[in-house]
Amino acid sequence: MAASRAFILILFLIYHSAIGLKYNTKPEILRSLLSSGKTVENNTYIYKTKTFEVLVDHFSFSVTDTFKLRYLVNDTWQRGNNAPIFFYTGNEGFIETFAQNTGLMWDIAPQFGALLIFAEHRYYGESMPFGNKSFSDAKHMGYLTSQQAMADYIDLINYLRSDTKTKHSPVIVFGGSYGGMLSAWIRMKYPHIVQGAIAASAPILQFSGVTPCEAFARIVTSDFRAAHHECSNLIRKSWYTITNVTSSDEGKKWFKENWKLCSPLVNATHVRALKSWLSDIYGNLAMVNYPYEANFLAPLPGYPITAVCKHLVEPKLEGKPLLLALKKAINVYTNFTGKTECLSIDNAAPNLGDIGWSYQACTEMVMPMCNDGINDMFEPEPWDFKEYSDQCYKDYNIRPRLDLACTEYGCKDLSAATNIVFSNGLLDPWSSGGVFRNLSSSTSVIIIPEGAHHLDLRASNPRDPVSVINARKYHRSAIKKWIKEYRDKFA
Repeated sequence: MAASRAFILILFLIYHSAIGLKYNTKPEILRSLLSSGKTVENNTYIYKTKTFEVLVDHFSFSVTDTFKLRYLVNDTWQRGNNAPIFFYTGNEGFIETFAQNTGLMWDIAPQFGALLIFAEHRYYGESMPFGNKSFSDAKHMGYLTSQQAMADYIDLINYLRSDTKTKHSPVIVFGGSYGGMLSAWIRMKYPHIVQGAIAASAPILQFSGVTPCEAFARIVTSDFRAAHHECSNLIRKSWYTITNVTSSDEGKKWFKENWKLCSPLVNATHVRALKSWLSDIYGNLAMVNYPYEANFLAPLPGYPITAVCKHLVEPKLEGKPLLLALKKAINVYTNFTGKTECLSIDNAAPNLGDIGWSYQACTEMVMPMCNDGINDMFEPEPWDFKEYSDQCYKDYNIRPRLDLACTEYGCKDLSAATNIVFSNGLLDPWSSGGVFRNLSSSTSVIIIPEGAHHLDLRASNPRDPVSVINARKYHRSAIKKWIKEYRDKFA
């Protein structure tokens, strides 16, 4: 399924909260922030942009190249010596987006007197190890791994703690989606440096032999079926209808004109791209099915799947009338603002900045996806590792290592996990690969029945369901406990 390659989510927090909290920042701190470095401000948050030099390869002594890793800082609420460091483990995209939209960290920083740090993931945003050559070939791309990224973060944390005022600062890491995976893994691999982790919507079990490949698609389908019982049925019917209508040149022309596509459908490859784009949109809608307006992967209304499914309720729809109804439904995602002039099917989330993810999905992040078209609303598509591997070889001249992530971090055995909170929303298709049982007395799971993708990491909102409000309370309680345990060592 195309969503596995994009990992939209992955893509985690790529949204702008519709309702944000403004903070009454002390004038002297604002002046300090504004006086040095590159500072960015919007109507909610403010931060300073810095860079930190890291090794291209942390695990050998033969490669000594370095590059500048970007990170964002806000010290507005930092109080006294050894203040807590709240550290966001950046995932696949521009770090500014995560900083502006991980509202939980900003909401609770005043309570804890915390220093806020948002670290950019290598090979994303502006943190390019080889500049414009970073994606030129396998030799330059080969340092794009989760292990290298976490080593970057550890070096940065050690640097932040090198100041006498932060030598014993407790470090709590936060992340959602892939960023949540990194938060959990960095706590497991570096427990002497990181004191606790909030891992939201982190599919650390979405790997071969652990999670069924069809699980993601079935949760997406369940979300659409819950909005209206006919919605998923009509989407399932639409795949054949698209194939049938676009089988002729006249049909392709009709589709281009009536759907207002930016480019014509010329051949079967274009039709497959259209279907892949639609599949990604359905997965994205399930991920961002928030109870209020938001601008995650696109500007959307509250509960956008409900808005989509209002156009897909007539069971007798078929042929071109079905496709016209589907176009109206898709417009909720593609043109909620009414400003879209034409539809580009190249990318369902073009502003993510996740250019390197397809490479990671071809190396260590192999997350099997499949559909059967019976228990889900997608076209049947089995998981074929050989075909997947061959495509990776064609694209990057590399072969995936199917079991690398589980070998490196553990999947079936997570006994190394301590001081981690895993949270999962049941509306979120990525919960299919989430942790759903408490692993120890210090590693627990929070279930958010009404929650979509890492809803608990967003800023508080009057329309938040009780379950997400309670999840955030639990996060604060766990963080307080971890900080106390760490400080007691130096009492």
